[in-house]
Amino acid sequence: MNLLGVRVELPANTPMMLLKETDGDGRLLPILIGNSEAASIHSAMQGLQPPRPLTHDLLSTVIEVLDHRIDRVTITELRDHVFMAELSLIDSDGVTTSLSCRPSDACALAIRTDAPIYATDEVLETAGQPEPSSADDQEEELIDEFQDFLETVNPDDFLA
Repeated sequence: MNLLGVRVELPANTPMMLLKETDGDGRLLPILIGNSEAASIHSAMQGLQPPRPLTHDLLSTVIEVLDHRIDRVTITELRDHVFMAELSLIDSDGVTTSLSCRPSDACALAIRTDAPIYATDEVLETAGQPEPSSADDQEEELIDEFQDFLETVNPDDFLA
């Protein structure tokens, strides 16, 4: 998955994190998140360095100091309209530890550490959405429809 960014979902005025499937159908996975997580993700994606470490900056440093690294982030399930995620850590001996967490926190850490983000097939089947067609695609479809019309139209079709 690629983390495309965060945006505000209207009319509820709620921040949303938007992920895109890199393999398969290229589905989008929108996940509603909190304001502070949205700000944290946005600032990390922009490469902004706060004067003092924020929570996600601090946690990524703690993980590193403890000789671990984030191996991967996985959006694991959707339970009662709430997304669940796992943060997989690996130590210097190759031992993996998985921690349950919110997808927004996991992705905020993944952005800071270049860790890959995944979503299970079940999550994508349940909550994945096809990418909307672009204006160019819609214009091309209209032109194709009009050309089909021109090829099949008969002058008698216009008689009243």
